[in-house]
Amino acid sequence: MTQLFDHIISHYGWQGLALGGVIIILLCVQLYYHVIIYGRINSYRNSRRKKKLEQEPPISIVIPIFSEDYAYLEDRLPYIFAQQYGATFEVVIVYVGNDSDFYEELMRLRLSHPNLTITKFDFNPRFPISTKQAINLGIKSAHNEHIIITTPNSKPASEHWLAMMGKAFMRGDITIGYSGIEQSKGLGNYLIRMSNLQLSLYWLAQAVNRNTYRGIRHNIGFTKTLYFGAKGFTHLSMNIGEDDLFIQRIAKRNNVSVVLIPKGATIEHPWGGVSWWLGRLRHYGQTWRFYPDWIHSSIQWDLGSQTLLFITALTALIFMPLEFKIATIILLLIRYLVVTLRIRSIANRVGERNVALKYFIFDLINPILMACLSIIMLRKDLTAWK
Repeated sequence: MTQLFDHIISHYGWQGLALGGVIIILLCVQLYYHVIIYGRINSYRNSRRKKKLEQEPPISIVIPIFSEDYAYLEDRLPYIFAQQYGATFEVVIVYVGNDSDFYEELMRLRLSHPNLTITKFDFNPRFPISTKQAINLGIKSAHNEHIIITTPNSKPASEHWLAMMGKAFMRGDITIGYSGIEQSKGLGNYLIRMSNLQLSLYWLAQAVNRNTYRGIRHNIGFTKTLYFGAKGFTHLSMNIGEDDLFIQRIAKRNNVSVVLIPKGATIEHPWGGVSWWLGRLRHYGQTWRFYPDWIHSSIQWDLGSQTLLFITALTALIFMPLEFKIATIILLLIRYLVVTLRIRSIANRVGERNVALKYFIFDLINPILMACLSIIMLRKDLTAWK
């Protein structure tokens, strides 16, 4: 053994030995995340949780609308009314604006949808209404105890979306579902979809491990009792935070149900390319500074170990002998195989399609995207604050 060690030192030097050790350690960290941490998402079964209700409860779906979005009324809102649900449900739209024609169009919808409730905030640029205020009005106007929040930027992935969320309410006072990005052609759309999936892994893995710290504003629910018991939303100086900072306040180890089924997801419409996506992450990422330290550490260890692994592997491929390079490539291929299989299996659970074949592109580019996000995050996004 000593002779083998001396041979390695004489052949590769202490620097080569250290480099190889770092690569192996970083690989182990990556495998730990994708085999153990994210593996919890695959093994999670909400049906194993104890029932709190014997049947799906009546639900109020609250949707705040801040613009005269006729396309939403024609293209996405019908998916809400088409839901096949065993209990009764109502749709509460909170319109923030002054357009009388749009408001009349909303009121006309009540003729064909008696389960629609319309509430209104008059827009005043001197006293802007935040999303939290609009949702608060919607919750107060809702007739049911169980509330689901969604947005006009998204639509249900199936006509059984509400049924999946309703079944989740049978086992928890908070329901958290996945929300994907609408699929279209182009590399930019693929990178956005994979970035959304990757970021979702962080909070989904913690939610199934009963350490919930966020959901997604397009697909989240809670009871009125929890909401008013917490005296409404937190961090009222911000226009954001209803799906993370507020959830951190009300979530306990045993009151969260996670919906991990394609029929229970929503789909967000993208309004641009990668630059739009980074701007969106910057806007909603303003709450990041208020997260507990353990959340920061968990995410940074995953992304940091991936970045350092690529840097050290590149160093080995440039400067080390041929056999060292071959060994490095083998280790990278092992990691990539494990990561791709894990991502593919999770994507199947939440309804993401066409993930695996091009995943190597996102795997290489994601550290660059996150580095760009870190740079633009240095400048405060004032639109996130009142």
